[in-house]
Amino acid sequence: MAKKQVKTIKVTLVKSPTGYDKRQAKIVEALGFKKLGQTRVLPDNDCIRGSIFKVNHLLKVEEEA
Repeated sequence: MAKKQVKTIKVTLVKSPTGYDKRQAKIVEALGFKKLGQTRVLPDNDCIRGSIFKVNHLLKVEEEA
């Protein structure tokens, strides 16, 4: 039986959440970012997409195959 491929997205923190609403800083932290310029590979699901939508002005998102 073949394993199901999990779609992923590559997300990079390009702007600091400092100076924005504190909720946005908590969302960035919940996505796993600790430093500016850090890149994370995250599963492509509705929960992650919703979080990214809230702070999309701070992130760069790339689709992965």
